[in-house]
Amino acid sequence: MASQDPNTNAASGSGKQDEPTKPPPPKDSKKKDDKKDEDLSDEDLALKQQLELYVERVQDPDPGLQKVALESMRQEIRTSTSSMTSVPKPLKYLRPHYGTLKAYYETMSDSDLRKYLADILSVLALTMSAEGERESLKFRLLGSDGDIGSWGHEYVRNLAGEIAQEYAKRQSDETPFDDLMELVQQIVAFHMRHNAEPEAVDLLMEVEDLDLLVEHVDKTNFKRTCLYLTSSARYLPGPDDMLVLDIAFMIYLKFEEYPNALQIALFLDNKEYVKQVFTSCDDLLRKKQFCYILARHGSNFELNDEMVAEDEEREALQDIINNAKLSEGYLTLARDIEVMEAKTPEDIYKAHLLDGRASAGASVDSARQNLAATFVNAFVNAGFGQDKLMTVPSDASSGGASGNWLFKNKEHGKTSAAASLGTILLWDVDSGLAQIDKYFHSNDNHVIAGALLGVGIVNCSIKMIALALLGEYIDKEDPSIRIGAIMGLGIAYAGAENEQIRSKLTPILNDAKAPLDVITFAAISLGLIYVGSCNEEVAQAIIFALMDRSDAELGEPLARLIPLSLGLLYLGKQESVEATAEVSKTFHEKIRKHCDMTLLSCAYAGTGNVLKVQNLLGHCSQHLEKGETHQGPAVLGIAMIAMAEELGLEMAIRSLEHLLQYGEQNIRRAVPLALGLLCISNPKVTVMDTLSRLSHDTDSEVGMAAVISLGVIGAGTNNARIAAMLRNLSSYYYKDASLLFCVRIAQGLVHLGKGLLTLNPYHSDRFLLSPAALGGIITMLHACLDMKAIILGKYHYVLYFLILAMQPRMLLTVDENLKPLSVPVRVGQAVDVVGQAGRPKTITGFQTHSTPVLLAAGDRAELATEKYIPLSPILEGFVILKENPEYREE
Repeated sequence: MASQDPNTNAASGSGKQDEPTKPPPPKDSKKKDDKKDEDLSDEDLALKQQLELYVERVQDPDPGLQKVALESMRQEIRTSTSSMTSVPKPLKYLRPHYGTLKAYYETMSDSDLRKYLADILSVLALTMSAEGERESLKFRLLGSDGDIGSWGHEYVRNLAGEIAQEYAKRQSDETPFDDLMELVQQIVAFHMRHNAEPEAVDLLMEVEDLDLLVEHVDKTNFKRTCLYLTSSARYLPGPDDMLVLDIAFMIYLKFEEYPNALQIALFLDNKEYVKQVFTSCDDLLRKKQFCYILARHGSNFELNDEMVAEDEEREALQDIINNAKLSEGYLTLARDIEVMEAKTPEDIYKAHLLDGRASAGASVDSARQNLAATFVNAFVNAGFGQDKLMTVPSDASSGGASGNWLFKNKEHGKTSAAASLGTILLWDVDSGLAQIDKYFHSNDNHVIAGALLGVGIVNCSIKMIALALLGEYIDKEDPSIRIGAIMGLGIAYAGAENEQIRSKLTPILNDAKAPLDVITFAAISLGLIYVGSCNEEVAQAIIFALMDRSDAELGEPLARLIPLSLGLLYLGKQESVEATAEVSKTFHEKIRKHCDMTLLSCAYAGTGNVLKVQNLLGHCSQHLEKGETHQGPAVLGIAMIAMAEELGLEMAIRSLEHLLQYGEQNIRRAVPLALGLLCISNPKVTVMDTLSRLSHDTDSEVGMAAVISLGVIGAGTNNARIAAMLRNLSSYYYKDASLLFCVRIAQGLVHLGKGLLTLNPYHSDRFLLSPAALGGIITMLHACLDMKAIILGKYHYVLYFLILAMQPRMLLTVDENLKPLSVPVRVGQAVDVVGQAGRPKTITGFQTHSTPVLLAAGDRAELATEKYIPLSPILEGFVILKENPEYREE
């Protein structure tokens, strides 16, 4: 009996179908139905018949029956829970009747029942409607205003997708979309309740109404929402990205999550926002933590009485921003790790591990070798305040060893040697100035120049008193002294936007009598001091300086750093560069394209802008006549733009591989430097191997660039593999003085600060990019585009621009009085947890250490104790801990 039932049912069903204007279904579909029915289990069969009966009843003339049928159908659909992979059974069995119900719906008169049917059709459209019809949404808008969530997640997601399409269409037709917005409200509320924050954010981005988000977030989900917002900002086209970050900033402020708000304010480079964070928060300890974040970012922020009322407290906080505590914290770390012992360059070269011939040649005292040793010594002992070459007390038995080492360098080598003392005493202003002072009384101009540069270096990122000491030397006769003073100011006040210095340095740019090198360094220093500020007056001065240069001067390698200084003014500022880029089209043709590339790459540095990378790749693919210099900056530009996020970074590394294979010589010379910038202080094995291969290249310029880059990617990591490569290179190139010099520099970089420092300009979980640090790195790399003329010539001290990027790669926890406090922390590889459900682990493969600890690239730390609460969500640099009032000892 049962087996005939469906047929009678189906037949009666098709009889009913004649009333609406629809032909009865063809015969063969019924046969197929028979086949299917035999496979169904009894309960499924019963369900199918039940539903078919409801479909008929819905079309019954009696409204009472219709209502019951609709209710029951609704009940069936809602209660059917199915696995994620298959369509719920009721929807499956109602599929054949979708057309029937739709047609019948058209004939009904307006009533509640019609809305009821519209609801059901809207759900059926989920599986039935044709692509791009948006029927689900159509019927939803016609239906009753009930709770959409009760139909299930899948339905809501489908609706959201259709709303986005419909919105785009109505926007282009310019029709109103108020009815859509009501639905959007419902959907967003639903998503936020059910931990689907990313979907809510996506929908609001599609309908361009992110402001709605602020009212829907609550204490439980604001962190995940903001995490998604800040992560997606990197992949959005401007101006959307800024808008998204604005919303995240507002949400963080609303929930008093100030450190995160501050980071977004710094990312947007918005001084007003930073002020707002300070004024909204009234807890002094938290303000101290903000100051540590500002100090790490290298921001020149002046507190006023609105932000901190008490004078004494304000001074204490301003000291933190000015990094007055940096040296102390760094030395605490060094003592804890037990690396205070000074190292000599020989300890780094480890010549005894090499076979005979190379080590024999190394004992000869050549000026070039001594200069290399000066740099190695400076880099390795950076910030430790003691070494075995420069800071030896002069009354020792050796009879003034420090004087001796200084004079083992020739002419301009003495400049670097005297300045290296500044590096060793990095950040320690008081004893630094005391020890450098003796060089000011020298009668050798090079030594005085070095001393001036040294003063600038000691004051690097500590904006104190360098101007008073260096100001009077800027206009001396001797060019080397002038360069020392100018470069010292550039390093000491990078990012400070100091008006006094500007009024001193801009006249030099327009001084017809000043030599080219003085003008170049004045431009670079101004670029660094006003980095990313888009300052019109400085830009004007640099542009005039470029226009005044003669043909011969523009041909000089050093002159190519002037366009770079112009680029630094717009570092990361995107469109703001366009007016200046127009002006650069009027420059001399020797430098026009070079200037274009440099401006473009600086303006979009750290933005990850794909279109600009393509543009630069286009320039690199041309095969040019000799003498064109603009492709080098273009290659570096690719790295500068793509270093913003991991995905772009990997793709850039692959693109650079292609450039190596197909590019002309001048491109190949820049590729190693670009690779170095992409993986700075983060030695990736693939990049390491590429550079190792290039370091034996037949073109010595490529070789030198690759060697320096090996140092850059290993900077401060003590990476054993790179150290071994460099040792082998030192024996391979033992006869080639220039390459050997580069190998030595790289060895110094790998052991930077005995492995406690990093050059990575990114901090705070790779979220923030410190502009002064990036400025220093790219100045150094641009100088390396012409090694022979600059680094191997007499301007080797441009290597000291790297000091702008040197930062301890540490986590130092301090108590409420800012004294070091040792607590256990877990350190492991950071894991990206954006948009993951639940509370996923943020680090993997961790080890537990007690602070202070070192953080490698890509590491993240979290407290391993409940006893303290960190005042910053990101454990890097200085973190203040306060006692957890709810903690109970076990």
